[in-house]
Amino acid sequence: MARGKLFVINPNSSKTVTAAIDDAMAPLRPLGVPIEVLRLPEGPPGIESQTQADQVVPPLLATARRLEPDAAGFVIACFGDPGLYALRDETVLPVVGIQEAAVMTALMLGQRFGVISILPASVPRHLRSFGAMGVMDRLAGDLALGLTVAELADEACTTQRMVEIGCRLRDRHGADVLMMGCAGMALYRERLEVETGVPVIEPCQAAAAMAIGCIQLGWSHVAERGG
Repeated sequence: MARGKLFVINPNSSKTVTAAIDDAMAPLRPLGVPIEVLRLPEGPPGIESQTQADQVVPPLLATARRLEPDAAGFVIACFGDPGLYALRDETVLPVVGIQEAAVMTALMLGQRFGVISILPASVPRHLRSFGAMGVMDRLAGDLALGLTVAELADEACTTQRMVEIGCRLRDRHGADVLMMGCAGMALYRERLEVETGVPVIEPCQAAAAMAIGCIQLGWSHVAERGG
C-alpha cells in the first residue's frame, strides 16, 4: 500500500463533474493507492477558454501545497493540463495531466487519434498542447460537441452527439482511437466504444492509471526524490 493518497484535482467548481470523475476512478481503486477526488471551489463551473485555464493555476497550486503532506501524487483533471509544469516545479511527487496521459495512451492503442471536445473555443488550446508534445502528425482531428459543461448532464443528448462526432472522426478523419477531451465523461465511454468500434480513452482514468504506476514504482519527474 502506498504511503499517502493520489489526489485527483478538478480545477473547476462543478460538483457534478467532480462526482463523475470520482465514479470514473472505481476500476482503479483496488490497485493499492488510495484515491481522493476534489474540486476547486474558486474555479469556474467549467473551463472553456485559455483565460479560465490560466486563472485556475494559482488556486490549484495552493491546493496542492496544502495537500502535499498527505499526498503520494497528483492528477490535474482538466483537459489542457493547466498548471502541469508549474506543479512539477513545486513537488517531487508524480504529477500527471489528463491530456498528456490520454495522448500517450492513444499513441499506444492506435496510429491516429481523434479528440471529442466540448466547445470550439477549447480546440485551439488543445492544439497548442499537441504541438508542444510533437504529436500533430498523429492527430486525426479535434471536433467539438457544441455543448457546455452544464449541458453534458443531458445523457441522451450527449450520447447521441458523442456518437455522431466519434463516427465522423473515424470515417472522415481516419481516427482509429478516440479520446474524450474533457473530464467527467467516463459515463459515455463504453457506449461510444460499442457504437464506433474503436478504443475510447477517458483521460482521467488514463492519468490516474499512469500516476498509480509511477507511485508504485517510485518514478517521478526528478532524478532524485527529496533533492
